[in-house]
Amino acid sequence: MKEISLPFVAKLALVLLSIIMLGYLAILGKSLLAPLLFSLLMAFLLLPLANFLERKLKFKRSLASITAVVLMIAALYGILYFLGNQLTELWADWPLLVKQVSTAFHDIQNWVDKTFQINIKKQRSFLTDGIEKSLSTSAVVIGTTLLTLSSSLLFLAFTLLFTFFILNYRRLLFTFLTAVFAEEHKTKVNDIVREIQRIIRKYVTGLFLQMLIVSLLMIITLSLLGVKYAILLGLIAGIFNIIPYLGIFTALLISALITFATAGASSALFVIFAFIGVHTIDGNILMPLVVGSKVKINALFAFIGIIVGEMIWGISGMFLCIPYLAMLKIIFEKTDGLKPWGILLGEEQKTIPRKRKTYQITKKIKLEEAE
Repeated sequence: MKEISLPFVAKLALVLLSIIMLGYLAILGKSLLAPLLFSLLMAFLLLPLANFLERKLKFKRSLASITAVVLMIAALYGILYFLGNQLTELWADWPLLVKQVSTAFHDIQNWVDKTFQINIKKQRSFLTDGIEKSLSTSAVVIGTTLLTLSSSLLFLAFTLLFTFFILNYRRLLFTFLTAVFAEEHKTKVNDIVREIQRIIRKYVTGLFLQMLIVSLLMIITLSLLGVKYAILLGLIAGIFNIIPYLGIFTALLISALITFATAGASSALFVIFAFIGVHTIDGNILMPLVVGSKVKINALFAFIGIIVGEMIWGISGMFLCIPYLAMLKIIFEKTDGLKPWGILLGEEQKTIPRKRKTYQITKKIKLEEAE
């Protein structure tokens, strides 16, 4: 059979057309694909537990899968219940926060009046126009909020169901995946699937461990600074830290505003310094230690992935972009014709092998940096 060689322009057009079609299909299938991809990550995380229940405790596969999902639900419920209690304390002090913010706002108005010679009456007229425009769209905002809440509950339900089905039919899915490719590629496909499973499970586990450590560091730091709602702000920092780059900035903004309302500008400044310090420790020690370099995507493509993920799927897309870029990186590195793309996604290779760092916790406990 004669092979047809296409010119470069035709190949480029086909690639661009494929990317556009895949992006459009991803937008159309958000309700199905986003929870499905989340479920795949959760299935990787729960797979060792499901295997333990099935092999060691002799559970049936369906029972082992249900038990693993139920334990995950219990853990999520515990986190949400604790976070809800902290939010209840904040809600009880909300009138005081509003009063303090109003006082600070009036001080800013007086400062603007003295510095820029814009009297308070003009400032109020500007604000009144803005408030009227906001009120005119309030019904839309409320409707969007209710729709977001209902879609989030539906998203969670789909995620739990898909996680169970993926765990329950994991061997069938693996058999299908190996059967799709030709016989000579089965060994390479097996290696790629096992490598993805190992790396992504390590990544998701490390991500939760990183979230826990960042939360504890922020809680301890903010408690030492005497910041009110230190536990709540620490939890917000840890949870938002899951979203790369943008998450920690959002948590910093929320924490600084709440601290400014409760303790003033000087305490808010200390909170900003605390966030910068913890983020530095997280990026230079925690991330290499608990996640490792195998899953590390260079900052340029990680940031591009976050923006594209947000454009397609919103917050869920921002979270999913890094692990699935890591999967693509593994596939590219294992496939002969795609190795340059794996190099492009990864970090710059160093000629001299870098010695892995070790951290001596106690005489008997030592942590070594992940590969």
